[in-house]
Amino acid sequence: MSRKKNSEVTSAKAASAAAKVLRNPKSSAAAKTAAASALTQRPNKRK
Repeated sequence: MSRKKNSEVTSAKAASAAAKVLRNPKSSAAAKTAAASALTQRPNKRK
């Protein structure tokens, strides 16, 4: 099976908010799952 390339990209502002959720030990598991999903849609940083 071939996979379609996902062209959706999370904005920098949304990625920053998602990172804060992941760092917060009081965040729920559902919130962390959603945040992680958003971050996987961020393009990799270029060096």
